Amino acid sequence: MKKILKMYTETNLVIRIVIGLVIGVLIGIFLPEWKAVGLLGEVFVGALRAVAPTLVFVLVISSLANAGGGIGKRFRTVIALYMLSTFLAAFVAVIASALFPVTLTLTQAAETANAAPEGLGEVLRSLVMNMVANPVQAIAEANYVGVLTWAVIFGLALKGFASASTKKTLQDVSDAVTKAVRWVINLAPFGIMGLVFTSVSENGVEIFTDYGRLLLVLVGCMLAVALIVDPLIAALCLRRNPYPLVFKCFKESGLTAFFTRSSAANIPINMALCERLGINRDVYSVSIPLGATINMDGAAITITIMTLAAAHTIGIHVDIPTALILSIIATLGACGSSGVAGGSLLLIPMACSLFNISNDIAMQVVGIGFIIGVVQDSFETAINSSGDVLFAATSEFMQWRKEGREFSLKGKK
Repeated sequence: MKKILKMYTETNLVIRIVIGLVIGVLIGIFLPEWKAVGLLGEVFVGALRAVAPTLVFVLVISSLANAGGGIGKRFRTVIALYMLSTFLAAFVAVIASALFPVTLTLTQAAETANAAPEGLGEVLRSLVMNMVANPVQAIAEANYVGVLTWAVIFGLALKGFASASTKKTLQDVSDAVTKAVRWVINLAPFGIMGLVFTSVSENGVEIFTDYGRLLLVLVGCMLAVALIVDPLIAALCLRRNPYPLVFKCFKESGLTAFFTRSSAANIPINMALCERLGINRDVYSVSIPLGATINMDGAAITITIMTLAAAHTIGIHVDIPTALILSIIATLGACGSSGVAGGSLLLIPMACSLFNISNDIAMQVVGIGFIIGVVQDSFETAINSSGDVLFAATSEFMQWRKEGREFSLKGKK
């Protein structure tokens, strides 16, 4: 048993995940009645979601309490990169909608109308209120805005007043939580197998035929941003070929995020990847959970594409100034989507209000979004999560380049 366990843990994680993926597909096709296999996916995602808030809270407090000086600039850089990427994603979606306009068949209203925010002010208010939520409640409810806010406050307070022994204890607790997370991550192949089984056995191909054009535009925009726009930003910052880093982030972060469909659940995966890339722990312990909150390329694309599809459907002409305003609204709304129940889809009515589209029509668009969500949300989460690591690494390596330090975009040598 020890030899089998050793062989398992020493095999590359990505290879193990691919094997689990293939097995899940085969079982889903030929043995769809084996519902117990799907439980593996639920347990895996549940474990990640359970441990992630504690990981973020402990790691951020420990990192800030023990951090040296000079990392503030890197935080400002990574925030700027996150916001720039999200805005450009929305703008790419505007261009794609103009080149490939999509119209929808609207027949019934969504049942979630009462949950949608009424405007950008409500989204921003929700974001601010989540920041000042009770810290214990924030951890219990996986409110990462609140978790991150209080962890930063406590970490900065401890940095100035805690004794050396207290800081050492915080570091030990942080290491213990990180070790527990590694154990959970090692179960990823079984979790992916269960998640893939559920997707294959429960969802047919109809989703691709009924809403094929809409999905093509959505997924095309997301891939264009992930493979062209974001690498271009990284290349301008690093002044070297960014694709080794881009593909590594896709392979080791985007793959699991695609199937878990949760940026929050992927935080431990991303932190482990940052460790392998050699990024400063003080930096990635804050920038990764921050990215899961404000780096929302996929959400900005979804909000923009779906809103413009509604406009095209009822014959509204969208001029360039209005499209630019929509990009800004989608960017701000996407950054606040983690504080709104239902995620990016429920921000569509807010964006539709820019064109005076009635809430009844907007909620029908939301309903279509939920129908295609199994595909849309998977791609959205994959590019969001892989982008978190990409820009955290870009910010760190950009500073190293200025300092004349050597670095590898493929990780530690």
